Amino acid sequence: MIDVHRLRVFRAVIAEGSIGGASEALGYTASAVSQHVSALQRELGLTLVERNGRGIRPTEAGLTLATGSVRVFDELARVEAMVSDLRNHRSGRLSVAYFASAGDAWMPSIVAQIRDEFPDIRLDLRLIELMTADRESAPDIEICVDDDTPVTRAGYHSVPLLTDEYVAVVPSDSGFGACEEVVLRDLVSLPWIDNDVARGICRANLLKACTAAGFAPDFAVEAHDFRTAIRFVAAGVGLTVVPGLAVRDLPDGVHVVRICDPTPVRQIVLRTRNGVRGVPVADRVMELLVAQANAMVGGADAGLR
Repeated sequence: MIDVHRLRVFRAVIAEGSIGGASEALGYTASAVSQHVSALQRELGLTLVERNGRGIRPTEAGLTLATGSVRVFDELARVEAMVSDLRNHRSGRLSVAYFASAGDAWMPSIVAQIRDEFPDIRLDLRLIELMTADRESAPDIEICVDDDTPVTRAGYHSVPLLTDEYVAVVPSDSGFGACEEVVLRDLVSLPWIDNDVARGICRANLLKACTAAGFAPDFAVEAHDFRTAIRFVAAGVGLTVVPGLAVRDLPDGVHVVRICDPTPVRQIVLRTRNGVRGVPVADRVMELLVAQANAMVGGADAGLR
């Protein structure tokens, strides 16, 4: 196999027209340049240069090799640039996992921005609700819901991203249709529509607040997700209580009411794998997520330190 470094030195000799010129261009001693050229000739079994008075000149084989190796070094330059991009994460892949309402509210604009700023990055997007621990590798960035404070996870840096307050979505023609705020317990007067049949953290947080208010909601209908539950509300079936992040693109016939005494909340946490912290594209995704969270009422600076 041809020694690429020796070939590079030889090409410098041809380009500069002398051993001395190549040594100045490369920052080597003339003796080192001469040794590299001699070693390349032995390696290839070819005479690449010959003496010309006190200097040297390329042989026909030497000229052919120098000309024919141009594409080799063009390709090496491309590979070196690719390695630099990979080292700085300007190309390659970044995986981001998120729950459904965060994906709906935040990810489309973030993905568009990242594709514009880092066109060579492939974003591997994952919906947490569909991930299985035994089949999915750990994501680089994860937007998730925790009970209260961020749960420590080995290999990750966790920061609180947003305290997401729940709201009641009620039929516009109901008794709460003109209210701006309602006491949680007062909502027992309407049928409730469940929106989390998976019995996850979001539902647990709601039931915890209801217990603190002294009642258990009577769910008349079970829906599988926030959007479907809100459609039931629009049809006049009853009310549903959802996190504020889920209140988007509401249909006609519904009204959103703040909840107090107590206000159910969920804690949205941003987790970043230690290996990608400081990588430009990962830092940019985190920056955009914090900006999205801060744009919401109650958004707080996640302090990415």
